Amino acid sequence: MYSPFNGSVNPLVLVILLALTLWSGVWKAIALWRAGRDNSLAWFIVLCIINTVGILEIIYIFAVSRPNRARQLGQ
Repeated sequence: MYSPFNGSVNPLVLVILLALTLWSGVWKAIALWRAGRDNSLAWFIVLCIINTVGILEIIYIFAVSRPNRARQLGQ
């Protein structure tokens, strides 16, 4: 019987998967923190459910969320 998992995994694939996981995790954490701070329940739920390797999270952080309060105060 054929199995695509024969015990050997390309190390490059593992490195790429690890890098994508870290990249996505960092952006997701920042976006979820901002959505929670901004009381954006809908965005918080969407960001929790949908995984886009950081793309949706980056869009939320830079285009949708409110700017930092320090920037609003001119500090």
